[in-house]
Amino acid sequence: MNHEVCQFLEKLFLTNQLNRLPVAYGGDRIFDAPLIGVARGDDLIFEKFKEVVAPEHLTPAEMWTASGLPNDSGLAARLRILSIVFPYVRLIREEGRKAEAMPAEIYCVGRNYANEFMRDVLKQTKEFFERRGYRAVAGITSPAFKLITKSDPMRVYSVWSERHIAFAAGMGTFSLHEGLITEAGCNVRIASVITDMPLQVTLRRSDEPYANCLYYAKGTCRECEKRCPADGAITEAGHNKFPCWAFGRVIEKEMTERLQPILKPHHRRVNDADTYSYPVGCAFCQFGVPCMDRNPMAAAQRKEIETGP
Repeated sequence: MNHEVCQFLEKLFLTNQLNRLPVAYGGDRIFDAPLIGVARGDDLIFEKFKEVVAPEHLTPAEMWTASGLPNDSGLAARLRILSIVFPYVRLIREEGRKAEAMPAEIYCVGRNYANEFMRDVLKQTKEFFERRGYRAVAGITSPAFKLITKSDPMRVYSVWSERHIAFAAGMGTFSLHEGLITEAGCNVRIASVITDMPLQVTLRRSDEPYANCLYYAKGTCRECEKRCPADGAITEAGHNKFPCWAFGRVIEKEMTERLQPILKPHHRRVNDADTYSYPVGCAFCQFGVPCMDRNPMAAAQRKEIETGP
C-alpha cells in the first residue's frame, strides 16, 4: 500500500500545474519528488508532544474526532499518519544559497505558491484514500487546526506540528535552527494526512530528536547561526522565534510590495480568528548550510548501523 501511495504522490508532484513557478521565473517545478513516512496512531510519542509542543497539541485520534470523524473502538491503533516531505528543487536552493540581504525572489514566489499546491496535494491524497474505501483527514486543512499565540512567556505554536509529526514518522530529526533535517535536507516543506488505511509503519532510526544535526551530534557547524540575519534568532541555545518572527515581517513587507501582483493570499486560523496574508518566507538558515539538501550525519549513522556503536 505504501508503494501505491508513493507512486500516486510522485505522479502528482510531476504533473500538477500548481507545483509550478510563474513563467516569469522559468515555469519549472517548485518541489522535487516527495518523501513519505508513516506513524502509528497509538504511538506514545504523540502524548509526549503535549509536553514538548503544548498541552493543546492533538493526538491523531483527537485530530480525527475534532474533524468530525467517528471515534470507533480501537481507533488510535488503527490510524496511520502519512507524513509527506516536499523538497525544494535545486534551482530554488541554489538561488537561495546566493541571497544575502533579502531572500531570493524565486524562493519567495515558490514559498508563496507552495501553499496552494500543498493544500491540493492533501485534498487529492484524502480523496485517494476515500476512493479505496477508507477515511482520511488532513491536519492543516481540518477545521480543528489553528495557530496559538500566548504572552508571558511569549509563545507561538500550532495544535498539529507537521515537523513533530514527521519526526514521529521517522522522516528526520530537529536542528539548531529548529527545522527538520530529512534525508533530502532541511530546505523542505512538510504536510500530513491521517487515515484508517492500514499503511506500513516506517520505524524511527532513533528517538534522539537532534541526531541529524552536526552541532548537537558533534559540537560543530553552527552555519545556520552565521547565515541568519536576525540578531539573536539562532544561538547555541537554539532557535528564538520572536527575533525570527520580527525579521520575517521586515522581509514580508519588502517582498510583498515588490511581488504583490503575482502573490497568492493564504488563509489560516490564529487564536480562533481567520487571518489572510501573503507569506514569502525567509529561510536564510536553510540555505548554504551543510543540511540544506542532505542529512549530514547519514554516512556516520550508516557506519554505526553496520559496525555497531
